[in-house]
Amino acid sequence: MPFTQEQIEEEQTHFANVITTFQQYAPYALNANNKRRKDFHTLPIADRELLTSLGYKDRISAVDHAIFVNAEFLNRVIASPDIFSGGGPDEDEDDPEMKGNDQDDSDDDDPGHESGPAGRGKSHSHSHSHSHGHGAHPHAHGSHDHSHESPSGGDGSQTQQRKYRPTEHDMDKLRSTLKQLVRDWSMEGKAERDLCYEPIKEALIQHFSDIPQEERRNFRVLVPGAGLGRLAWDVAKLGFACQGNEFSHYMLLASFYMLNRTDAIHKHTIYPYVHSFSNNPNTDALLRPILIPDVLPSSLPEGADFSLVAGDFEEIYGGSDNLDEGDPSIGQWDAVLTCFFIDTAKNIVDYLRVIHRILAPGGVWINLGPLLWHWEGNTTNDPSVELTLDEVKALARKIGFKISNERTIDTTYTNNAQSMLGYVYHAAFWTATKVV
Repeated sequence: MPFTQEQIEEEQTHFANVITTFQQYAPYALNANNKRRKDFHTLPIADRELLTSLGYKDRISAVDHAIFVNAEFLNRVIASPDIFSGGGPDEDEDDPEMKGNDQDDSDDDDPGHESGPAGRGKSHSHSHSHSHGHGAHPHAHGSHDHSHESPSGGDGSQTQQRKYRPTEHDMDKLRSTLKQLVRDWSMEGKAERDLCYEPIKEALIQHFSDIPQEERRNFRVLVPGAGLGRLAWDVAKLGFACQGNEFSHYMLLASFYMLNRTDAIHKHTIYPYVHSFSNNPNTDALLRPILIPDVLPSSLPEGADFSLVAGDFEEIYGGSDNLDEGDPSIGQWDAVLTCFFIDTAKNIVDYLRVIHRILAPGGVWINLGPLLWHWEGNTTNDPSVELTLDEVKALARKIGFKISNERTIDTTYTNNAQSMLGYVYHAAFWTATKVV
């Protein structure tokens, strides 16, 4: 379906606002840190001397430095934003998947691998995250983004005529992206990845245990809500043809940079935990540097089939409204892997129908995650259906899945391992095969 001019302008405005958020990270974060400095100077001299002797004043200055390092990295991420914006979301609408690396960039170590996130697809971004305490809930995915509103309250053309001022919500998504980089592309994130990704990969391998490894490339695996792409990359590393799908421009920009612009292990240093002084047992917990990536993104096997498609899961993979058996979108995938994803649905019935529809007969759906329904209590008048875990599984059976290998896996999500505060999800895991 062709995009309307209004949709094109809305998408372009939203993307420009995301780029501005990246660009404004340093002044925004420095301003917040400078508030601490100002507060310090309001104290009595005796109190300031005591706190200075504890290193508090030096810690504020060290955070300034860390913010500059983060900003340098984020500016590199958006150095080539045209990768996604192109001429607007209507371009290449018949071929929304744009695989491969941008070979014009000299930073690319191996331009031959098809390891780049795809381009535009149908991506009208909407984000919803629940917040707790000092910031966004750790399981916020970044996969839905309600930030299309123009700051002037007018239309997109008015927005483009004045400089966009990122909101705290925008910056919270950017800070979350830095933590996602820890989860997906650092050694520190390995423990969390192992809890979440390893059971999924093991179940995938088990389902196709009768298939020789050299034939895995003939089996197509989809990872919706792919985030920064590590799970999808790992699956491609196993030899399967794998495609990730992601909706958030924050995630897409960062994943593109990691997958296509990073040519050495530990090439980049970030400081993802410097934005809050709460719940830190010591200074190192706040100021410790994280090196990314922990693997070489271009190290996929020769001929690996790996891509990332930008856009809304239902719009891209849902096919037409006419669900007849001749629809080409039916049965095109041998496996669908959902990790901390299904609770991003407005209507979980639609998600499960799409997953069932696109799977080949006997195909497998492997799921891990909680049920933090992202649209619950939204203020945008979007519908939201919130089921219990028992209801989700009963719904899956009614739609045509046979569920097995059920268990609960306790895991964190973008957790600061050294913080005094942490969330633990009792995540549901299962393997489900398409039976009808």
